[in-house]
Amino acid sequence: MSALQGAVDSTAPVSRLHAHRAEFPVPTGREEEWRFTPLRRLRGLHGAQPLVAGKVHVGVDAAPGVTAVLAQRGDPRYATDFEPVDRVSATAFSSYEEALVVTVPPETEISLPTVISVRGDDASGAAFGHTRISLGDNARALVVVDHQGSATYADNVEIVVGDGAALTLISLQDWADDAVHVSAHQATIGRDARLQHTLVSLGGDVVRMAPAVRYAGPGGDAELLGLYFADAGQHLEHRLFVDHAQPNCRSRVDYKGALQGEAAHTVWIGDVLIRPEATGTDTYERNRNLLLTDAARADSVPNLEILTGEVVGAGHASTSGRLEAEHLFYLMARGIPEDEARRLVIRGFFADLIAKIGVPELRDRITEAIEAELAAGIAEVRA
Repeated sequence: MSALQGAVDSTAPVSRLHAHRAEFPVPTGREEEWRFTPLRRLRGLHGAQPLVAGKVHVGVDAAPGVTAVLAQRGDPRYATDFEPVDRVSATAFSSYEEALVVTVPPETEISLPTVISVRGDDASGAAFGHTRISLGDNARALVVVDHQGSATYADNVEIVVGDGAALTLISLQDWADDAVHVSAHQATIGRDARLQHTLVSLGGDVVRMAPAVRYAGPGGDAELLGLYFADAGQHLEHRLFVDHAQPNCRSRVDYKGALQGEAAHTVWIGDVLIRPEATGTDTYERNRNLLLTDAARADSVPNLEILTGEVVGAGHASTSGRLEAEHLFYLMARGIPEDEARRLVIRGFFADLIAKIGVPELRDRITEAIEAELAAGIAEVRA
């Protein structure tokens, strides 16, 4: 199978959501999965021409009890079940030189976070990566992936949560203004296992994240959370897919974004597929966007396909709007200046998602970054 081919599941029901493909041709921008993405700003990550090699450094501070190794491609000790999902994902999968493999043994409870640091210092060349995070049965762990610096970077993150295990994964995209990052996260959740997956996208020129969840046994529970703040010229895109193919599984999706400035653009695509065998499914997805200036644009597309009538619940919601005038009036009527009132309303908008981040230092850092974005926006308006 070529580097740009993916597996075909002949047993899958016909579905309009994430249909399997035999290959991934160079996208033109007319395809459904690429129509929102500014291809010309991807610096060739999606193309067929060879790219100048770049360098991104990946380091890891593993918590006690967690093993982390850099494995060369093809190392038989570290098998991979990853299946590329699009052209860039396939290019990254065929181009990485070594993978970071993080393993938590069965029956192990890890209270401290394992922190994976991804650092770039030059966006002129393209770099590729692969990470595999694996929890044994009945294990507990927290993993943080922290992206910073300048880079043109495409990677895949493979997540395996064993039976009865629980993983909290937080991925922070805090890139410099010139960074381009395209990433696919692919999670497999075992019987009665739980995954809390959080994406926080704040920096970068173009960031496109594609998390996907599939269930390997009944009783799985996935909570997919996201927070993003786009300012002038930024393109932040999140494309989710939850594949319910096992009975009695649960999923919850909750993403919130704020936008300000000329040509600030966010895209959220939420696809949930409930296959015929996934009886007893309980799922709900929600996306909310707060537009702080007139020139910002938020695209939000929830999709739900149900192929069985025996579900506990299934629904979705999407809203995009401006600050509520009555909220600002309420605060300003009590003597709070308008700028501070705006900050308070936006803090409240993000507060519940930030509170779910289980690392206090990370919560503080995200809050400070949002405050800095708001201050910059206010200064630009005044100028």
